[in-house]
Amino acid sequence: MKEKGDVYEMKSSEYNSGYIFKISLVAAMGGLLFGYDWVVIGGAKPFYEQFFQITDNPNLQGWTMSSALAGCLLGAILSGLLSDKYGRKRLLAFSAFLFTLSAIGTGATSNFTLFVMYRIMGGVGIGLAYNLSPMYIAEIAPASVRGKFVSLNQLTIVIGILAAQLINWQIAVPVPEEFSDADILASWNGQMGWRYMFWAEVIPAGSFLLLMVLVPESPRWLIKNGNEAKVMTILRKIGGKGYAIQEYEDISKTLKEDGGRVNFAHLQERKIRPILWIGIVLAVFQQWCGINVVFNYAEEVFEAAGFGVSDILFNIVITGVINLVFTFVAISTVDKLGRRRLMLIGSSGLSFLYILIGAAYYFSISSWALLALVLLAIATYSMSLAPVVWVIISEIFPNKIRGAAMAVATLTLWTGSFALTYTFPFFNKALGVSGTFWLYGGICLAGLMFIYRRLPETKEKSLEEIEREIMR
Repeated sequence: MKEKGDVYEMKSSEYNSGYIFKISLVAAMGGLLFGYDWVVIGGAKPFYEQFFQITDNPNLQGWTMSSALAGCLLGAILSGLLSDKYGRKRLLAFSAFLFTLSAIGTGATSNFTLFVMYRIMGGVGIGLAYNLSPMYIAEIAPASVRGKFVSLNQLTIVIGILAAQLINWQIAVPVPEEFSDADILASWNGQMGWRYMFWAEVIPAGSFLLLMVLVPESPRWLIKNGNEAKVMTILRKIGGKGYAIQEYEDISKTLKEDGGRVNFAHLQERKIRPILWIGIVLAVFQQWCGINVVFNYAEEVFEAAGFGVSDILFNIVITGVINLVFTFVAISTVDKLGRRRLMLIGSSGLSFLYILIGAAYYFSISSWALLALVLLAIATYSMSLAPVVWVIISEIFPNKIRGAAMAVATLTLWTGSFALTYTFPFFNKALGVSGTFWLYGGICLAGLMFIYRRLPETKEKSLEEIEREIMR
């Protein structure tokens, strides 16, 4: 560590990386549960739709797939209303409890209405965890390594996605191509297999709930609530005495300048509105870039490319592996290349690939060539928009309004995600798969222009530095 005037500058190697990693990883389990809960329904879809007799009802199909997103909206609202009052830790533990209860209930019920209600309950857990996990890690991690540690949340998301895909694939008994809908309904898959897909989530959800006991509260939240002793203990564990003193003073100064406790009216202040607008647009863009339809509607996407049910489940696993591998690329580059550059690469790459994917569907190009294009799109998304959006959103909001502002950004994200998931069956029917991917390509092009014009670079800056620069 070296002194520069009164400011301590530390190399990343001088931080207690093991301690930061452990508590960040526990917090990021919220991302793992989100990833599992988000994707497990896609693998169960061919079977529960037969069980509940909704295969010929696009409205109920869309509602079932998007019902968890309705819960996400409520979870995002609750995180904004309660995270500044009760802290990040308690609400993350509550989200773990909701995940556990939802997993048990979704698999146990044979009533369609209860099935949807349990999915909504899990969605509330997603809304809480998806907002609070990256926020908590950003408030714990030092500036020079914050991008890497916040990206852990995205890594656990894709691990959760891959886990759901593998478990779905392994649980489902191979279905012969000549099986009719009635055969599927009468099979073990149609009666019991899909239930075990949901029940498997109980193990990570229960572990998350127990491990949250070991995680400290966010230092920035503790300072806002006047608990100096606990703050200094946590900060010393992270970076030693010098780091703790400097960090405490810097956080306290920005909070004092902001003054008082936040309410949502502060988000209408002139200096806050442009920052909030960036967060909202990026959050919605991350969803409407279109990749999530590949995960949620993989059955339709791959079926349209000529794959059978068993091949579809295997292809879904391949998408999960690619997702995981390229998330490591993001983790290794986000603090080197920077957030802005990765976002530009991701939005331009997806726009180009969607044009090709749409053309492949339009001209009925062979299934394996199409699979390769889909995998390239997932790789591009995984190394850019997927992790980097939440690194940026966890950084750009001032300390005082971070909880409320992230709640608004997350609320708009889930609103956009709900609309995306609910409308895909209708777009698919009206425009065809090719037209739908071309639509998403146009959205990615618009996102590219917004990022180029409006997004600042935030790498290697403390949250307080970012706040001072962006609030000028």
